[in-house]
Order: sequence, then structure tokens, then C-alpha cells
Amino acid sequence: MLIDNHNRKINYLRLAVTDRCNLRCNYCMPSEGINFAEKDSLFTIWELCKLSEIMVGQGIDKIRITGGEPFVRKDLMVLLRKLSSLEGLNDISITTNATLIGPYIQELKSLGIKNINVSLDAIDKNTFEKITRRNQYDTVYTNLIRLITEGFNVRINFIALENQNTQDIIPILEVMKHYPVSVRFLEEMPFNGGSKSFNTINWDYKKILDHIQSEYPEITKLESPKTSTSINYRIKGHKGTFGLIPSFSRTFCGSCNRLRISATGDVITCLYGKPRTNLREVMRGKDVESQIKEHILKAIGSRSKTGFEEQEKYDGIFENSMTSIGG
Repeated sequence: MLIDNHNRKINYLRLAVTDRCNLRCNYCMPSEGINFAEKDSLFTIWELCKLSEIMVGQGIDKIRITGGEPFVRKDLMVLLRKLSSLEGLNDISITTNATLIGPYIQELKSLGIKNINVSLDAIDKNTFEKITRRNQYDTVYTNLIRLITEGFNVRINFIALENQNTQDIIPILEVMKHYPVSVRFLEEMPFNGGSKSFNTINWDYKKILDHIQSEYPEITKLESPKTSTSINYRIKGHKGTFGLIPSFSRTFCGSCNRLRISATGDVITCLYGKPRTNLREVMRGKDVESQIKEHILKAIGSRSKTGFEEQEKYDGIFENSMTSIGG
């Protein structure tokens, strides 16, 4: 079992398999992209399999596969097959933009991997294409509906971007009210590859809630797990739910149970700080399992209590792109 220096149990790993993405969302990176990692700087798929096995042995029982866009990796299913066989791993989930997942839907279902987060920041096609700078809306929407009808546990992640997509908050809830999905609205974060800087936001989670309540006054707050990053609600007459994630306000830090490992091996104990260590060369060295365990224990032994505390330690942390730190 992994326990950090604030007596928080760490049982959830966000594991990035690539920093590459086939979209160019304007809140994530500049239009020209970022300097993506060289191939030999990334974990191989077999190293990701071994790392996952070691982490589950340390008490990780939930792994979320992230990117970049995970399905950019042609060998991703090798890892997912391995994860589905690991005893003690109770929850395997994937965060995807749903552009490339289509051919893999049936195998994911057969492996029992049914928790899928789909990044969808607009229900209007033109708005989607302006944000993503790509013409992929029809593919994304088709795959989203396929996942829902195939019985996957789907959550839609919608980042509220001032002057870009907030007019789509009510419409996406209106479209999705017919489906058993959770639409989760996230505050914008400054991890955008240096394409924009800001210290405050207008559309925080309270404003998003007020906006939704102005259209749907009959809202019930739901009980959520202590470690949940979202505050969840149900609208009367809707099959699904919606959630608010205070990713900028950071109200959930006190119960953080997450650890991030990037595609290049960086161990990130808090989004608002720099990596505590790197595991890539450790994975390629001797006595791999004991060395990995030692590095992980050292990393979680020096965590900040909150993201605000962590942020104060580092200048320039927001010059990172979300695609390089695993979302």
C-alpha cells in the first residue's frame, strides 16, 4: 500500500502512453504543436506492461490510460490486454478524444474495459472544429454514441472556455439528457504549452453551476466518493448526470489519491509542480522492481498538501502542455 507524507492512500495511477495527439486543441497547445518526445524517450509497450504490474503490486487498484491521445499508439491494445489480466487491478479506464477508438470498441468490451472518458468541448460542429483545429466532429460523435449504446460507462469531459464554448453548456446537456452518461464541466487550466497565460478565470465551477441552474432549476446534488474530483448533480427528467470539476480552484486537493507517470517516465505527484523523479532509465537498468518501488516511495514521501502549496515552489510550471503531462 502506498501512503504519502500527509497520510493519504495512493491507489490511483494516471499512466500516459504517449505525448502525441492527432488534435490541436487551442487550450492544450499552440497551433504548431509542441516538441514531442523522441521515440526512444518513451516507454516501450513492454516497459509499460512491467511498470503497471509493479505498481499494482504496490497497491494501485485503479489505472487510467491517458496521453496525448492513447490510441495514437498502434500497440496500445497489448498494454490493455495485460492490464485486464492483472489480479488486484479493479478499475481500468481510458481518457480519449474518441477519434481513433472505433476499431477497438468490441475488444475493449470483451476485455471488460468499460470506463471511458471522452473529451468533447462542444456539441456544435463549428465550435468543435474551431477549438480542435481539426475536422473530426462526425467521427467523434459517432464513436461516442457507439460507446453509449454498447453499454460503456461514458463520461464526457467538457472544459469551459470563455468566449469559445460556454454557449454549448446547456445544449450538450439537452442532447445528452436521453443517455445514461455523465457530462463533466471542467474549469480551464493554464497548462497550454505557453499559448496563453492567466491568473484568474471567469467561468469557475460556481458560475457554471449558476448557468445550468438558470435553465434547469430542479437539480439534486449527489453524494460522491471522498476522493472524487467532481461535484455531481442530477437534473430532473435526465437519464444521466453532470459534474463540476474545480481544476483551477482546486477544492479536491485534500483527498488526492492520484499519482501520474508520463509517457517519458516522469513521476508527477501534483499537476502544479515539477516531476519528483524519472523512471525510464530505472526501467532499463538492473534490479528493476526494487528500484521502481524505491523511487515511487521517495516521490510520494515529499508531496505537497495542496496544488497551491506546490505551485509556489516552481516558476514557469504553466509552460507545460496538458498533452505532455498526461491530462
